[in-house]
Amino acid sequence: MWEVIGMGLAGEGIGPARAREQFLREGSVEGAVRSPILNSWQRSRSLGLTPDGCELPFRQDLDLDGRLVRAAVPVLDRLQSRFAGRNMNVSLADGRGAVLQRRFGEASLVRHLAAIQSVPGFVFAEQFGGTNGIGLALAERQLINVYGAEHFAERSQSSACAAIPVRDLLSGRIEGVLCLGFPLTDADTALNTVIRKAAGVIERRLLEQSSTRERALLQAYLDARRHAPGDETSGNGQLRELAESGLDWRDQMILKEKATELITSAQRAAVEVSLPGGRRVTLLSRPVTSASGVEGIVIEAVLPSARQRVAVPAEAGTPTLPLTEQVLAPATSLPGRLPDAAPGRAVATARKPGTPGRPGATGSTAPGSAASGLVMVGEPGVGTYAVAARRRLELLSEASTRIGTTLDVSRTAQELAEMAVPRLADYITIDLPAAVLRGEEPTDPRSGLHRTVVHGIRDDCPFYPAGEPVDLRPTTPQLRCLAAGEPVLEPDLRAATGWIAQDPGHAQDLLDHHVHSLITVPLLARGIALGVASFYRSADPAPFGDDDRSLAQELATRAAICIDNARRYTREHTMVLALQRSLLPHSFPEQSAVEVASRYMPAESGVGGDWFDVIPLSGTRIALIVGDVVGHGMHAAATMGRLRIAARNFAELDLGPDEVLTHLDNLVGRLDRDEDTAEAAGSPGIIGATCLYAIYDPTSQQCVMARSGHPPPAIVRPDGTVTFPDLPAGPPLGLGGLPFETAAFHLAEGSQLVLYTDGLIQDRHRDFDRALDRLRQALAHPDRSPEDTCEAVLRTVVPDHPTDDIALLVARTRVLAPHRIATWDVAADPARVSGIRAAVTRQLAEWELDEAVFATELLLSELVTNAIRYGTGPIQVRLLHDRTLICEVSDTSSTAPHLRHAATTDEGGRGLFLVAQLAQAWGTRYTADGKVIWAECALEAPGGKPGAIEAHFDDIPAI
Repeated sequence: MWEVIGMGLAGEGIGPARAREQFLREGSVEGAVRSPILNSWQRSRSLGLTPDGCELPFRQDLDLDGRLVRAAVPVLDRLQSRFAGRNMNVSLADGRGAVLQRRFGEASLVRHLAAIQSVPGFVFAEQFGGTNGIGLALAERQLINVYGAEHFAERSQSSACAAIPVRDLLSGRIEGVLCLGFPLTDADTALNTVIRKAAGVIERRLLEQSSTRERALLQAYLDARRHAPGDETSGNGQLRELAESGLDWRDQMILKEKATELITSAQRAAVEVSLPGGRRVTLLSRPVTSASGVEGIVIEAVLPSARQRVAVPAEAGTPTLPLTEQVLAPATSLPGRLPDAAPGRAVATARKPGTPGRPGATGSTAPGSAASGLVMVGEPGVGTYAVAARRRLELLSEASTRIGTTLDVSRTAQELAEMAVPRLADYITIDLPAAVLRGEEPTDPRSGLHRTVVHGIRDDCPFYPAGEPVDLRPTTPQLRCLAAGEPVLEPDLRAATGWIAQDPGHAQDLLDHHVHSLITVPLLARGIALGVASFYRSADPAPFGDDDRSLAQELATRAAICIDNARRYTREHTMVLALQRSLLPHSFPEQSAVEVASRYMPAESGVGGDWFDVIPLSGTRIALIVGDVVGHGMHAAATMGRLRIAARNFAELDLGPDEVLTHLDNLVGRLDRDEDTAEAAGSPGIIGATCLYAIYDPTSQQCVMARSGHPPPAIVRPDGTVTFPDLPAGPPLGLGGLPFETAAFHLAEGSQLVLYTDGLIQDRHRDFDRALDRLRQALAHPDRSPEDTCEAVLRTVVPDHPTDDIALLVARTRVLAPHRIATWDVAADPARVSGIRAAVTRQLAEWELDEAVFATELLLSELVTNAIRYGTGPIQVRLLHDRTLICEVSDTSSTAPHLRHAATTDEGGRGLFLVAQLAQAWGTRYTADGKVIWAECALEAPGGKPGAIEAHFDDIPAI
C-alpha cells in the first residue's frame, strides 16, 4: 500500500525519504512532495526545529472532563472496539494540540510505546513537533494524511497517521483534533472515510450538548412564567396575543440584533427599540438558572399597549427541534459573567412613560396594559456563534434566490458581488477567463483572465478596473487558489508577500485604503474552474477567519454553478444564433422593384424561428416573405432554415402566394409526421409555423398577398397614412386541408410595405392595442428610408426585454416607368413575325440597346413562332427595359414548352436550346388567362465586352 501511496505523492520518481533528505540539505524538492507537507517542512525549518530536536511540551492544565471529551468518549470507545487487535493508536487532542484521550486497538501496545505516544498531555502543535498529523490538521484546518518520511521528526519515520479537525457546528471553531496512528505498512486510504464519520459524530454530539443546555434554560423560563399570576402563554413560550400578531423579517432582525447585545452584557436591563413606521418595542433581559445549574439570559419583548400589536413570533411547526432552531435567534451571547439569580426571578426595570403596572410586568393583555413575549434565551459563550451561524445560513438562503436570476455570465457574477458586500466583505473582485465570457469552457483558467466585476462599499478604492485583462503572477493568492482548487486565506495582507509582489505600488495603494484581509475562492462547477472571486475586508479591523473562508467558498460554489449554467446557455445561444443568422439572408439581390431593409432581434430567452427573405421573380416582380416557426432553440432555427429554402424553391416556380403557402403547408405536415417518430426518441417535434407571402409587380403597382396565421402587414402610403389591410388570415402551416386566400392592393410609388413577426407587437407584459398604436406612430413618416424606418421601429416599439424573437422587413415600392415597357399584340399568323422583329428593333434603338438587337430578334422569333404554332390566341409580346432586357410572349394555352436535345437527323427541336443559349434565364409563368414564356438577356456581357453574345453561337449545334 505504501509503495502505491509513495509513488503517487512523489514526482519524477523521487520517494518521500529521498525528498526529505534533499530538503534537509536545502535542495529543491518542488513538485516532489505534496504542497501541505512541503509547506509544513518549510514552517518547521523557519521555527528552528531539527528532526532530532522536536521536543514536545507536556501540559497538566487539561480539561479532561470538558464538553469535547464528553462528546468524544463514546466515539473513541467505538473506534477502540472496531480496531481491536490491530496496531492502531486513536487519540483526541484539544484546540492547542494537547492530547486529551488515547485508545489502542491492541491493549498491550501501550507498554511498548514511548510516553509521548501513549500518555495524554503532550502537545503536538506544529511549532513543537514539526510535521505531524495533529499539528498539520490544526495548521491546514482539514483532513490530513502523513506517511513515514513525510514526518519532520526522526522518531516518526516508520509511522503513518490520519488526522481531522473537530469543529463546533454552531461557530465553526476548531475544538480539537481526532487522529489515527498506525504503522506505515498498514496505510489504507479507506481510513479517511472512517475518521470523517467519527469526527462528524463528535461534532453532532457537541451540538446536542449546547441544545440540551439551552432547552433547560427555556424550560426554567417557562416554569417561572406558569407560576406567575395572570400569565397565559402559548405552547412556544409566547403570550397568545403576541403569537397572533407578527413582524416582517426586517423587524425581527432588528430585535434579534439588539437581543444579542443584551445577552452579551449579561445584566438586567430594559432597552427601547425603534422599528420602521414609528413603532417601538421594549426588550427586557433577566437572568435565569436551570434545575441543573446552567445559567443564562432571557430576553422578552414588551408592548406599551395591547392595541399596538407588535411582537416577535416563534418559528411555527418546529416544536421538537433543538432550541438553536426553535427560537427565532438561538442562544445569543458573548463571553461574560451572569449575576446570581433564582430561577425565574423577575428583573427590575425602569418604568416606561405611559406604561401602567409595575415595570417589567408581563402577561397582562387588558386594554392599556403591557403585553410581552419571549424573543430568545441563551448563555454566555454560545450565543455569539449561534447568531453568526444563523447569519451565515440566512445569507446562503438569500443567495440561493438572488444569484442566478438571469442566464448572463457577467450579471450572475455581479449578483454574487452584491450578495457578499457588505455582509461578508467590503470589496469583491471577480476575474473570469475570456473564454467563459464567450460561453466556452476554459482550457486554462489561470490565463486570459478579465476583471469582470469590481464592487464595494466605496467607488474610489483603487482596484484594477472592470472590463480589462488582468495578468497575475503565480505567487498571487488568486492563481494559487486556482492551481490548488481550494480557497486561500490571507488574514494580513501586509504580510502576504505573494500578493504584494504582483504590484507593490498598487498593493500599497490598497493598504492605504485600509484593505487588510483577503479570501480568494476558485469558482468551481462540475470540476471546471471558471474564474476566481476575491473578498477584501477594510472597514472591520478584524481579519477574515476560517468561518468567513467557508462562507465565501459556499457562496462562490453556488454562484459558480449559476455562472456555468449561464456559460452553457451563452454557448448554446451563440451557436443557435450563429445558425439562425447563417440561415437568414446576408444581403439582398439586386433588383429595381423595391428599396428594402431588414432587422432580426433574438429573444432574451433564446433564439427562435423567425425569418424573412426577398426573392426576385420574372417580369421585374419581387417576392417578400416573413415567417415564424413556433418555439426556440436549435430545432426551431433548423426548421426555419428548411422552410426558407423550400419557400425560395417554390417561389422560383413562379407560383402565386396562395399556391406557395399550400406547398409550405404540405411540407410542414410531412415534417410533423417525420418528427412524430423522432419525438418518441426524445427529439422535439414541430409545433407550428406561420408565414406571410407578398408579390409586388412594379409594372402594374399591384401587390398580391396571402398569409397563414401570420400578423397582417402594415402599408404606409406616401401621405403618411398607415393601414393594416384586411387580409384573410388563413390557418397556420401544418394543419393541412384548408385553402389559402389572396388579396390584391394597389401601391402608389413610394409606399412602404412593412412585414414583421408577432414578437414585435405581442408580449405578455404589454397591451396589444397599445403596441399596435406605437407601431402606427413609428411608421407614420413616409419621408424616412427603409433603414431609418427599421431603426425607428426598434427604438420605439420593441420592448426592452423581448420574450420572443423579432423579424422586420421594410420595402419601399418603386415603379418601372411606362416608357421602359413596350407591348404588341400579335395575330396567330407566321407572316406577322417579321413585323414584330422590325418593331422590336426600332424599340431597342430608341432605348439605345443596339448591341442587344441581334439576340433579341432571335429570341422573339423563336418564342413568337412557338406561340403561333402550339399556343392559342390572343398572343402578346412585351419588352421590359430594367437591369436586364426581358422578353415576354403570352398566350391563353396552358401547355408549356420543354427543352430537349435534338438528334442529328431531327428537323426541329432546337428552338428552345437556342433560347437557353442566348438568354441568361428563361422560364414559364402561368396566369389566370394562360401562360407567359419569358427570357432575360444581359444588357452587357460578362466583363462588359459588347458583342460577346455572338460567342454563344459557338455552342449551338449545326442545323
